[in-house]
This record gives sequence, C-alpha cells and structure tokens, in this order.
Amino acid sequence: MSSASGTSHPLVELTAARLREFAREPEAVFWVFVFPIVLAFALGIAFRTKADDPVYAGVVEGEQAARLAEVLRGTPGITVRIVRESRTDLALRDGEAQVIVIPGTPPTYKFDPTRPESRLARLVVDNALQRASGRTDRFSAREHRLNVIGARYIDWLIPGLLGMNIMGTSMWGIGFSIVQMRTRRVLRRLAATPMSRAHFLLAQVLARLMFLALEVGALLVFAWLMFGVPINGSWLTLAGVAVVGTLSFGGLSLLIASRPRTIESVSGWMNFAMLPMWILSGVFFSSANFPKPMQPIIHALPLTAVNDALRAVMLDGAPAASLAHEWMVMAGWGGLCFVVALKIFRWK
Repeated sequence: MSSASGTSHPLVELTAARLREFAREPEAVFWVFVFPIVLAFALGIAFRTKADDPVYAGVVEGEQAARLAEVLRGTPGITVRIVRESRTDLALRDGEAQVIVIPGTPPTYKFDPTRPESRLARLVVDNALQRASGRTDRFSAREHRLNVIGARYIDWLIPGLLGMNIMGTSMWGIGFSIVQMRTRRVLRRLAATPMSRAHFLLAQVLARLMFLALEVGALLVFAWLMFGVPINGSWLTLAGVAVVGTLSFGGLSLLIASRPRTIESVSGWMNFAMLPMWILSGVFFSSANFPKPMQPIIHALPLTAVNDALRAVMLDGAPAASLAHEWMVMAGWGGLCFVVALKIFRWK
C-alpha cells in the first residue's frame, strides 16, 4: 500500500510503528503472553478436579478423640486431623478441616453451612459415625460415575480467563500507549502530519489485532496440553469471537483514552470500566449467581458477551448463527465507542 512517492499509507506506517514499540517493551510482552498462562496454570492446579477428593474432618482433642479419629480414619475418603479446642474456628476458616467433630454423647458437628464442602463433609462424617454405632442401610444403591471432559471447573474457567485477557490487554495496551504519547507531546507532532485522526485511532486497534492469534493460541494450546480443555466448536467461529471482542474493547479503550492527560487519570478510568466486568461478567464464577433484576445489565456488558460466546463455542460447540445476542453486544460497544472517540479525541 505505497503511494506514487514511495511512502506507505499512514495506516500501515502507524500500525508498524505501534508493533515495533510493543516489541521493545519486555514488560508488555510478559503481561500479554506469559501472565495469562501462569494464571491459568496456578488456578488449574488450585481448582483441579479429582475423582476421589477426600473430606477433611477435625476431631477436637480429648478423651474420646482417639476412638472417633480411628473410626473416621477407617472410612475411605476421610482425612482426619486432631485439633485443639481453641483452634477449631481457625481450622474451619483456613480450610484445614471442613467439619469439626466435638466428642460427646452424641457428638457435635461444627461446620459452616454456607460452604458446600462443609455440608458435604458433615454428611460423610455423620454417615461414618452412624454406621460405626450400628446403623444399617435399607438398600445399597448402584452408582454410575461420570468424569466428562468439558464439565470440569477448569473447562469453564479457561474461556473466562481468555475473555479477561482479551479485555485487559486491549484496554491497557491501547489506552496507556495513547496517553503516554500525549504526555510526551508525540501526539502534538503527529497532528502536524497529513495523517487523519481516524488513521491514528484505527492503527492502535489494528496493531492490537496483530498479536491476537499468538496471544489466544498460546493460552488455548497450554490449556489443552496441561488440562485437556476441549474446543468442541469451530476454530473459525472462535477466532471471530476473539477478533470482534478485541474490536469491542479496542473501541472502549480509545474512548477512555481520548481525553486524559496523565497515566494516573487514564488508570483510574480503566479500572472504573473494567472492575465491574471482572466481578459481574462470569470470569471466575457464574454471573447467574447475581440477582435476577441485575441480569439485563450484566448481559449488556461486553465482557459477558465475550465470555458467553467463548464458552458456547468451546464447550457446547455452538455455531456462529446461535450467538446473535453476543455479536450484537460486542459490535455495538466497539462501534459506538469508536464513533464517540473519533468525535472527542484530543491531540494535546
């Protein structure tokens, strides 16, 4: 795309300049490519699903503690720890024990009913002690155990991490770069060139798209090799979601960075925009946990649309045509924000 004078189109030159600038920043390379993999590895290890995870029972030390602990140790699936009476609250709080057994006739179970693992541990421990006291079952049910790839927490988590990474690197990468150029008076010099405002803003987003394939691919390949996370849908649809999601956050980032003159100012606006989405958009836990009246607002957020679309494609194998709402939300945010940014952008 060269002119008769031998010079390239401003959009090409600006995009190439932004790519060279990015490659010269090792910190940016780390946050874009390495950090998401480190985060996925840490969370995947911390929340890995094992078929026979034991329940952790604490027995308060005392006269009957040894007998109760022996009964519980003889039951498969229970790990027993003797705890001092003064440490029972700490043991429950820190996860050392999911239920505390206080010896007595009958024994007392101390547990947190708001935590599912505590309720499960209470049932398992109670069943073991009741059996040891002579209780018998009226029947022995058959079991059909399933361990389905795609239904684990790590399978659900990876699309959320991918969406969060697309948002974070798009917002910080574009917003910081623009405000930094404004602070160093680079924008003022660029304004004196034949380049248009639209060329400059588009180049920021295009440069961001250049890294997208490597950024998304690295995390997906790692998740597949390390945890066996599946991709049941079309790679083309998945790539489309990543591209449109990046354009959406690119537009939002251009809007936020269109006026601030300092890094501190743009940082505040970035956090103001991203923090609600980190919490509400289903990155680490389902957005369905929030009250029903909040759901329309949550589903209008761009990160919710990106995460829902990524999960639908990766886990359910959903086709592109079934993602109409998500396409509309992502495109709407990106297009509207870009138009407004084009209107209000300030060079100095």
